[in-house]
Amino acid sequence: MRALLRWDEPLPGRPARVVVAGTSGSGKTTLAARIGRRLGVEHVEIDALFHGPGWTRRPTFLADVEGFTARPGWVTEWQYSSARDLLADRCDLMVWLDPPHATVLRQVTARTLRRRLQREVLWNGNLEPPLRTFLTDRDHIVRWAWRTRYATAERLATLRVRRPDLPVVRLRSRREADSWVAGPLTRTGDGGP
Repeated sequence: MRALLRWDEPLPGRPARVVVAGTSGSGKTTLAARIGRRLGVEHVEIDALFHGPGWTRRPTFLADVEGFTARPGWVTEWQYSSARDLLADRCDLMVWLDPPHATVLRQVTARTLRRRLQREVLWNGNLEPPLRTFLTDRDHIVRWAWRTRYATAERLATLRVRRPDLPVVRLRSRREADSWVAGPLTRTGDGGP
């Protein structure tokens, strides 16, 4: 099994199909978009494929994931149990965004407040639910982020046994992510660009 790569280590080759893993609110989507721009590949926001109007699952979700992952280049987030294996099987790089739990909680809370107070329209016309649902909904995104904070590490441990050849880069902070995107993401250890 490959060792986890640090932010300052070169990749074994230039990636074309990248999945970004992390807890809800860790910054996966932002990082995935940056990676896509840096590599010149499409960023497919997986939440936009999953959520239909009224927060319902879109019936075409898995077909859409199947479709974009068949292309030669893409980057997306590692979410939704029904798609995780497909994404992990088709990617050539996994990026684990793993900031401290306090950072994630601060980020997901600030994002939720901003979206709700500004009535930001999300995927397919959805809005964040009223703030009071934090107290009443066990799956409110802030509560979900806290409750599932160890799930990514567990999933990655299983994946690394199943795909020992897959490079996994672990980024512990925004500073590490910034440095990695600016440098090692496009510099490889194989003499490539």
